[in-house]
Amino acid sequence: MKRPHGFTLLEVIVAFALLALALTLLLGSLSGATRQIRAADDATRASLHAQSLLAQIGVGEFLQPGRRQGEFERGRYHWDLEIVPYEDPAKRETPVQDLSTPELMQLRLTTRWGDGARERIVWDTLRLVPPDPNRGRSVQ
Repeated sequence: MKRPHGFTLLEVIVAFALLALALTLLLGSLSGATRQIRAADDATRASLHAQSLLAQIGVGEFLQPGRRQGEFERGRYHWDLEIVPYEDPAKRETPVQDLSTPELMQLRLTTRWGDGARERIVWDTLRLVPPDPNRGRSVQ
């Protein structure tokens, strides 16, 4: 008696089902990796823009307390900069301010992109600001 060679229809269907399951898992992991790469690229670009902006702050101008806003890459990244005089938490009393001494300013730069709460970077830094020759003078 000769035995026929080949696969039965049931074996072929099971093989295709296993192949489809394996491809689905593979594509799912690839799409997750693509999302992670995109998120890493966005965070890297936002960091580079923020570092560039922080390097320019205070160059050719006196840092004044206040708030500034702007955007990078035609609105893809938004930034918000807050400048306030630094208050040392270790010092409880308010010292007498000498207008001829440098002042320490605290800069907080927030860079946002996308819609999620995780899609932002906050930078805190301190800058020593030379005395402003116009500080304390009344403008007439």
